[in-house]
Parts: sequence; C-alpha cells; structure tokens
Amino acid sequence: MRELRDLYDAILAQGEAANPVALYTGKRGRPKQSKATNLLGRLRQYSDDVWRFMTEANVPFTNNLAEQAVRMRKVKQKVSGCFRTIEGAQTYCVIRSYAATMHKQGANIFESLVAAFTGATPQPNFG
Repeated sequence: MRELRDLYDAILAQGEAANPVALYTGKRGRPKQSKATNLLGRLRQYSDDVWRFMTEANVPFTNNLAEQAVRMRKVKQKVSGCFRTIEGAQTYCVIRSYAATMHKQGANIFESLVAAFTGATPQPNFG
C-alpha cells in the first residue's frame, strides 16, 4: 500500500507542477486559483481521508449512500424553496429516513409506509 500512496503523492506533485498556485497580486484577499489547483490542494490536504477506504475495511469506497440520503431533501428545498414550519421539516426527515432505511434493507417502501400509517409499523433490522 505504501507504493500506491507514493504513486498518489507523485501524481499530485506532477499536477501541482502543471497547475502552480497563483501568487499574491497586491489586491485584497486571496488570489483566485484554477479549479485544478483547488482540487489538487484538497486532495493533498485531505489525503488521509481520501485513502481511508484502503486502511479501514468498514469504510466504503464512495459516500454515495450518504449523498443519496440527503439528495431528496435538497431537491425538495430546490423546488419549493423551504419547508413552511420546523415541524413539517422534521416530519419529512423522519419519513424520508425511515423510507431510506427500509429501502436499504430490501423492503418494499410503499408496503412499509402503508403499514406504518395503519399502525403495524415494520421495524428496520439494526443487527
């Protein structure tokens, strides 16, 4: 694994040589950097986090599940702007979280929600 990490560092160094950091221009604030330079900086700064899936077996390669869990909330916010009340937002989050959990466990979401609203809530398996 050390060889792969050294290769990663060499690739970042090559990218940094091709995309140097913009120097101070005399204007206020930080100088604007290119997208490539910003990405290289983040990959260097958070390299331990980028490589965590290689050192810890329980860490997935992507955070796709986390992004999927948040996506519907962001789509709703984008479409309607916001929730009208805190209570409505909390209710939405509880229902969405329950549906996402049941989906991840292979349950039929529609049947699970119907059962929940009729008082026979199927419980997710946490074991």
